[in-house]
Amino acid sequence: MRLEVLCEDRLGLTRELLNILASRNLDLRGIEIDITGIIYLNCPDIDFDTFSELMAEIRRISGVKDVRKIQFMPMERHNTELISLLNNLPEPVVAIDLRGYVDMANQAALSLFNLEEEEVISQQISHLLPSFNFSKWAEGSITRQRENIVISGLDYVMEIMPVYITTETQESILASTVMIIRATQDKTLLKQMLPLQSNLGFEHFVGISNRHKALMSQAKKLANMDQPLLIQGETGTGKEMLARACHNRSDRASEPFLILSCASMPDDVAETELFGHGPGMFNHQTAHKGIFEQANGGTVFLDEIGEMSAHLQIKLLRLLQDGRFRRVGEEHEVQVDVRVIASTRHKLADLAESGSFREDLFYRLNVLTVQIPPLRERTTDIEPLLEMFIAKYVTQLGMARPDITEELLDQLTSYNWPGNMRQLENMVLRALTELESDSLTVDLFHLPQVEASVAPGAALSLDGSLDEIMKEYESKVLERLYQSFPSSRKLAKRLNVSHTSVANKLREYGIRKG
Repeated sequence: MRLEVLCEDRLGLTRELLNILASRNLDLRGIEIDITGIIYLNCPDIDFDTFSELMAEIRRISGVKDVRKIQFMPMERHNTELISLLNNLPEPVVAIDLRGYVDMANQAALSLFNLEEEEVISQQISHLLPSFNFSKWAEGSITRQRENIVISGLDYVMEIMPVYITTETQESILASTVMIIRATQDKTLLKQMLPLQSNLGFEHFVGISNRHKALMSQAKKLANMDQPLLIQGETGTGKEMLARACHNRSDRASEPFLILSCASMPDDVAETELFGHGPGMFNHQTAHKGIFEQANGGTVFLDEIGEMSAHLQIKLLRLLQDGRFRRVGEEHEVQVDVRVIASTRHKLADLAESGSFREDLFYRLNVLTVQIPPLRERTTDIEPLLEMFIAKYVTQLGMARPDITEELLDQLTSYNWPGNMRQLENMVLRALTELESDSLTVDLFHLPQVEASVAPGAALSLDGSLDEIMKEYESKVLERLYQSFPSSRKLAKRLNVSHTSVANKLREYGIRKG
């Protein structure tokens, strides 16, 4: 129970109050004294008769005007109102103590980190935001500042504000830190806080599969080298995103990153865009610098280099050999320092063998290579990617984050994904625009029949006996499904057979997690 005692300012009155509580063996959980003449007491609840006797005894104290029961102590009410206010704010807010531990996180912050309150409170802020060095900030000037951060693959702006308390001697003492996190979809905020070219690094890549981890490890090793880099992968796997990440991880990060799609423009236009032209060409009185000159010191990304014409392949080969080229319509050579990153969805070796791509250029490009695996070969990445795309678009659409059903995850991990991550992202956006409940369901994704994508019949060999053909088919089905149901028990449940039977089959075919 909480009591409000209205009284005069008399020496010893508070002591008499405490003596009454002690005589009745009542614990004092808290006391607050207001300078206007009010004493607040927090004690355990008691029965009605004892309560009535206590109230009468307090009223008999000289100087007590009145006493009544209240619902909250003043500080309790203040804290409750503050927490309620913070929890109703749309932006994530986190309070951090002087040692870097989280004191408070509102509901928006818990939703952002996808964690429960007990998983956040009393944790080091570095566990939640590894990129933020709290100790370095606290050792510096401790001023209000903003930083760009990435959480679960998405861009945010974090504003850090020190909280000072003024003492009775008018001295300001640092008490804690408040952090506000805002999504960068706020374009006004972006203009105020972010540079014109926001860096895209490897922290934007989301995945948990072994194939994804191997790709990231290899790409990071090759990012800071100057030799040409060839990125191979199907449509929609994120080749441009990986190229930009490699640029931003390199020593060239502060220099330009320029892109040319080799498949999107005529040969003469592409040549001018890449290498520029001299004065008087194409009715232009002045010379024009091409992408390679504009990106001097930086990186040029040639998308779908397999579509490049034979004429441009020759000029590119010369550039890769010694960094020199000629502008269109000029005789003198230009020297540049540019790293070339190229991408292709084709097998350049096959194009070189058929004669549609220069063999010497292929060997020049095929020194440092990365192969981005298609989404169907790393199905364990589908769930974290799905979470990231949902988080991205619910913010833009201004809607609550929906639940994901188990049936939806099962269907998405069984689908073949010919358009890879780009197709998944587009499907998520479409599904969210059609959503009319609290859960994302399979029908919102308009998937083709999953069975058609799972069946490996197109690549099935018909050599051998019927028993051998059936075993090969069975091994392909089990291998595909095992990536989506990565335990013998889950796979057995999916196929409606015994766990022992599935475990024996996996051992027989040597099938392991990808």
